[in-house]
Amino acid sequence: MSGIGLGGSGGVSRNRLFALGIAFAVFFTVYLVHLISIQVIDGYFYRSRAQQVTRRANVIPAQRGVISDRNGTVLATSVDRFALDLNPAKVPRDEFQPLVSRLTSILDLTAEQIERRIPPRARNSHGRHEIKSGVSFETIAYIAERIDRFPGIDWRSQPKRHYPHGSSLAQVLGYVGEITPEELQVLYNRGYEPRSVLGKAGIEREYDVLLRGTDGRRVQTVDALGRPVSDRSDNVPPEPGNDLVLTIDYSIQELAERALGERSGAVVVLRPATGEVLALASYPSFDANSFLGAGGDDAFRRAANDPRSPFMNRAIQGEAPPASTFKTILATAALEEEVISTDDVIDAQPFYRLGNRVFREWGVDTRGGGFGEVNIHDALAQSSNYFFYTVGSEMLGVERIRKYAEYFGLGQPTGIDLPGERSGLVPSPEWKRETQGEIWVGGDTVNFSIGQGFTSVTPLQLANVMAMVANRGTIYRPYIVQEIRDPETNETTGAMEPEVLHQAPVDEEVFEEVARGLRQVVTEGTARHSVSTNAVESVGKTGTGEIGSDDRYHSWYAAYAPYEPENPKDQVVVVVQVDAGNEYEFWAPRATDLILHGIFKDQSYEEVLEDLNPWYM
Repeated sequence: MSGIGLGGSGGVSRNRLFALGIAFAVFFTVYLVHLISIQVIDGYFYRSRAQQVTRRANVIPAQRGVISDRNGTVLATSVDRFALDLNPAKVPRDEFQPLVSRLTSILDLTAEQIERRIPPRARNSHGRHEIKSGVSFETIAYIAERIDRFPGIDWRSQPKRHYPHGSSLAQVLGYVGEITPEELQVLYNRGYEPRSVLGKAGIEREYDVLLRGTDGRRVQTVDALGRPVSDRSDNVPPEPGNDLVLTIDYSIQELAERALGERSGAVVVLRPATGEVLALASYPSFDANSFLGAGGDDAFRRAANDPRSPFMNRAIQGEAPPASTFKTILATAALEEEVISTDDVIDAQPFYRLGNRVFREWGVDTRGGGFGEVNIHDALAQSSNYFFYTVGSEMLGVERIRKYAEYFGLGQPTGIDLPGERSGLVPSPEWKRETQGEIWVGGDTVNFSIGQGFTSVTPLQLANVMAMVANRGTIYRPYIVQEIRDPETNETTGAMEPEVLHQAPVDEEVFEEVARGLRQVVTEGTARHSVSTNAVESVGKTGTGEIGSDDRYHSWYAAYAPYEPENPKDQVVVVVQVDAGNEYEFWAPRATDLILHGIFKDQSYEEVLEDLNPWYM
């Protein structure tokens, strides 16, 4: 019995030992797996996390694309400038103030300005603190040659936008600046970052995505104090922005700006056969170069607070009554609607009476009477108000006048590739009731007929009116950017093609008759003493916009040349508008005279004055 009990006890012990072995093996296996996980798998994860935490990235700015005119003249570019940084931890404590003193002598900064950038709590940190941006290469070279006297100083490329022609074309080109928090909220998902530079106006804004390029990165691994742990860095090179070629011809642009002079107003020169804008001048202007670097904020504030509104592009944003230039549209409507023929005459009296209201013919005080019997050509040439009062009020009516104004593109944007374009206004009885709370009356139609009253246009819209006549019924969308080019190969990657904006259902012979009347404006009408160039035969229409002052009027002149071209692509439209804020001097047709002479004689402004010897200068 004792043998049986002993044998049973031994079997139980072996079972326990076996179970204990199994448990130990499982425990060892789990421990080994956990150890491998910690050392290999988790170790890899945490090393990766540690590297991410201690990897510091610095932006390498992309070079912004160059903007040039159609002939290669550079209008906007980027010049080499640098940002100067300081790593305070690399500056011995007793060397900090001497270093600040040396920096003030070469950076045009005060000690207080530098110390504000490096507050006491940051004096022992290994971070990079920007001391100044827009530093010249010469200053960087000076520091590099004496680097032992500038401990902790480093620099990085920071291209600065530069406009070689200063205030010329400023409203067209625009300017750049650092992104604001509000802009970043909108643009963050498009690749913009807190210190991105972007276009704020003009071409710089409209084509910012193409111009800006893609910033690069320089990534270094640093320790917990921000010190580099190796000289190795991972660099992602920046990609430069695209270059833009504009339709602008800078020689014509300069001619237009000089002809306008220091008069508040605008000039538009475009090619009617394509819509290419050859010049777009607006005065007063601003110099975007002054907005960058030291004093830039103050310069921007001065321009923004200038009551003359230099940021306004008057060519596309300046709205004013078209005055008698509107008679071009009315003449087209009258002939197309057959309410009058070229043989019909109207006895243009000194006063036009409608009910108890009297509307004056222009120049009655000096001439002493009306123009007498005039046909539509004579009425355009002499700009007879009475003739067009009669045609508009008694023959066409407000709705047909509106219809033809819209055929010519008024009351709507042209769609030019610039931001901020305004649409002007073609009034209607409904518009007056809704906005003025009044009904449309006969006097409104009378004023509407000669481009006064509520009607307003921009100079670019009026340029399209003349383009409609020049093209005998077609308007092309005006455009500024002609080509997009690769910055490295200079190959064209995109090009603008002419696009029809409006096609008026008007007989071509009607436009020919209107053009005949506009030619008479130059040969024997209101512009005969002002447009004297013999370089080309032109057509045109004067306009004097009333603002309720005896010595202040908007001066308009809209023209195209040649009158009868061998090749339509040789034609140009020129529109000049001088704002009523200037003393009235009937300058618009005179400025057009200078511009046309310069274009068709291929002369500079000085050469035009010498060759033309204008009596009005």
